[in-house]
Amino acid sequence: MAGFRAEVVKVDIITIFPGYFGPLGVSLLGKAAERGLIEFAVHDLRSWAHDVHRSVDDTPFGGGPGMVMSPVPWGEALDAVLGPESPGTRLIVPTPAGTPFRQEMAATYSRMEHLVFACGRYEGIDARFTDDARTRVPVDEVSVGDYVLSGGEPAVLVMIDAIGRLLPGVLGNADSAPDDSFGGDGGGPMAGLLEGPVFTRPRVWRGREVPEVLLSGDHAAIARWRRDEALRRTAALRPDLMAALPADTLDEHDRRVLAEDGFPVPGQDMAH
Repeated sequence: MAGFRAEVVKVDIITIFPGYFGPLGVSLLGKAAERGLIEFAVHDLRSWAHDVHRSVDDTPFGGGPGMVMSPVPWGEALDAVLGPESPGTRLIVPTPAGTPFRQEMAATYSRMEHLVFACGRYEGIDARFTDDARTRVPVDEVSVGDYVLSGGEPAVLVMIDAIGRLLPGVLGNADSAPDDSFGGDGGGPMAGLLEGPVFTRPRVWRGREVPEVLLSGDHAAIARWRRDEALRRTAALRPDLMAALPADTLDEHDRRVLAEDGFPVPGQDMAH
């Protein structure tokens, strides 16, 4: 069901560097785990290696540089983590060749019961591992950006952070997520947009004043200003996001703000 949300999200991580995940015990995620909102288990892949050197990789068939992670320990590790039955489980494999990780994906994952992350290294994991895993659970190959990391661990930390902050009760202010860039859980006032600039005390710093509207107490005017700034920032820094914004999500004021600043308006006939 689309509206279902698990009471506790269980997260299993398989890696050759368990110590990499110390940050899960601090800040918002650490507090969420202490309160039972999310459960973390980190597993050392080498526990399922069978030779004296605890090897988890080998040279690639067909030649080429680097090493490839063997499906043997990976398969056994996943077997152990999943157990005989695995309802509500999804396997997530970070890879530069994967689907781009977006806020909507984080929101979807935050409603799942059990997430398993497979942290690859070297030239990646033997492709048979994910093929076999798909016979048991849904598998997502996911990229956190168009660049190459040394392994899946930093990508997994990024994804877990984005997912965890969307769980009910994790953020101190429940209104924070919908106001985030991209709209939090997909339906906030910033849906599809970058968040605009933010300010706090002092009112004047090094000759720079806080915008007067933010001191007005006029909540409607403040909301309008924040959306205007979000539109401008998104159009300037992420024209790809602006171009993808559904035209019916823009009102006449939105269109005027973009046009007056010289930005293309989504859905507008550029021939005119």
